[in-house]
Amino acid sequence: MRLIQILLSVSSVSSVAKKNSPMPILAPAKINLHLRVGPPRADGFHPILTWMCVVDLYDEIEIEPAANGVTLECDDPSIPTDERNLVVKAALAMGAAAKIKLTKRIPAGGGLAGGSSDAASTLMALGPGHPDKNLPQIAMSLGSDVAFFLHGPSSVCAGVGEQVRPIDPPACGWALLILPPFGMPTPAVYRKFDEMKLGRRESIDVEPDWSALTQLSAERLLPHLVNDLEPPAFALNPELRRLRDNWEQRLGRPVRMSGSGSTLFTLYDTLDEAEKTEGDRDIRVVEVAPRQTEPPAA
Repeated sequence: MRLIQILLSVSSVSSVAKKNSPMPILAPAKINLHLRVGPPRADGFHPILTWMCVVDLYDEIEIEPAANGVTLECDDPSIPTDERNLVVKAALAMGAAAKIKLTKRIPAGGGLAGGSSDAASTLMALGPGHPDKNLPQIAMSLGSDVAFFLHGPSSVCAGVGEQVRPIDPPACGWALLILPPFGMPTPAVYRKFDEMKLGRRESIDVEPDWSALTQLSAERLLPHLVNDLEPPAFALNPELRRLRDNWEQRLGRPVRMSGSGSTLFTLYDTLDEAEKTEGDRDIRVVEVAPRQTEPPAA
């Protein structure tokens, strides 16, 4: 599996220290194929039930040892490089001294969990050098999506994301990502969700037959997929709803939102089918739960 291969590729931090050279790591994006959200708990967090898969859209991370402290360099000036960044938080939680370079290709605020994936990849890279550290525990302290990336590439997550159960990837292995030129703020989407009183306990208590869903073609699977955060996201930004509606009409098939938005997607059985829509600058065809071991060509 892709994430295990990433982990194996970074299994010797000591060898990196000896060579004193950066170590490239691929941090994949994810999409929520299915996302149900329950009413907020007493602590304010929302319990979820979600089927997530990684896709072959990657940030790239390079880590090299440092004398002390953690520094982060990023090619995207909108991304903070101090302790607000999950990569820095992850490295500090591991007790590492490192110089880190982050190349962003996953859109921020797109519901693709780029920051969480970056954090998880940093934890896995530094883990072998810090065997006393509890990676799942640290992952949960960093964010609800981070634990998924320690498992992947296709998993059902429950609780507030800490309960991760790997399942088979979907038989339809290709997705068309629609990448709006704007992001969606996750806290605002959840606040709107609460204002609209949308949380239902039965949404997360009754699980679909995941085994059956994984075997369906794209045409048969898409009608079963739900994202409970679509109504609040669309209420906050009607342009996102219009975009979804326009793409559904254009493609003649259901289009779903990933996470809290703003990325939209639909699924295909084959690469040829998915590539028929390529050409628009705001879309990208990606493999779902990719089997490849090398990064995609630039």
